[in-house]
Amino acid sequence: MLKQIFLVYSFLSIAVLPSLAQKNKKSFPAEIGMVSYTYRNSFSKDVAKTLDTIKILGITDMEFSNLFGKKAEELRKLLDERNIKCSSFGVGYDDLVNKTEEVAANAKTLGASYVRVAWIPHKAPFTLEVAKKAVEDFNRAGKILKEKHGLTFCYHNHGYEFQPYEKGSFFDYIVQQTDPKYVSFEMDILWVFHPGQDPAQLLDKYGKRFKLMHLKDLRKGVKGDFSGQTPVENDVALGTGQLDLPAILKAAQKAGVEHYYIEDESPNITKQVPQSIAYLKNLQM
Repeated sequence: MLKQIFLVYSFLSIAVLPSLAQKNKKSFPAEIGMVSYTYRNSFSKDVAKTLDTIKILGITDMEFSNLFGKKAEELRKLLDERNIKCSSFGVGYDDLVNKTEEVAANAKTLGASYVRVAWIPHKAPFTLEVAKKAVEDFNRAGKILKEKHGLTFCYHNHGYEFQPYEKGSFFDYIVQQTDPKYVSFEMDILWVFHPGQDPAQLLDKYGKRFKLMHLKDLRKGVKGDFSGQTPVENDVALGTGQLDLPAILKAAQKAGVEHYYIEDESPNITKQVPQSIAYLKNLQM
């Protein structure tokens, strides 16, 4: 009898358990978050109902880049009532520079650990002078946010920074010239790929400088450039576009990215967002 039990156990170990382990082995073990911009049109009409919709999708981690006409305290109350957290608060460049204390107060009220800026004002093409000014502003504001308020500043790339400069790009210059104690980064993977870069390679290059990530995919056949712009219809459900998401997410895990937010700017979010969530949940190594 014992021999039979042993043989059954051995069979399970050899044949069944490895297949189960492989089946349960995902390349995306992190929590799936959402950028408020994905639901910007709905939020502008009814914040509470939009949060309900997001919660039904199983999302409890948010990055807000707009208060949608409410005070930070009001938005925090709506979040708390639904057990949703705001881990990152996005603001405009001018507010970061000129209203640093107000930005910090709102971020802390929302419960965020990060403050993010997604655009450096400039006239195309992006220049070294603009990059130098951004480095100066990011270091100064990032130091205030970190030392005075315990918040981490992140800059979100948007494509134009990857124009060639010396042996690399302006993005390389910004990363290398900012103080890692005060300036981190949020990788928008579409806006790395669109100007011709490899998100996985960039994650390998700068590792822990990347704390946050925007997950999005670019429609097949679309050609990129350094403009930082593409029609919103070119945002497609994750896994249906051009980006190599398994490779990117593996590199992101290795780099230690802490929050992953789905961002879909298209008018098709009702269909595409659930599709993207399902893709991430079922993604295999």
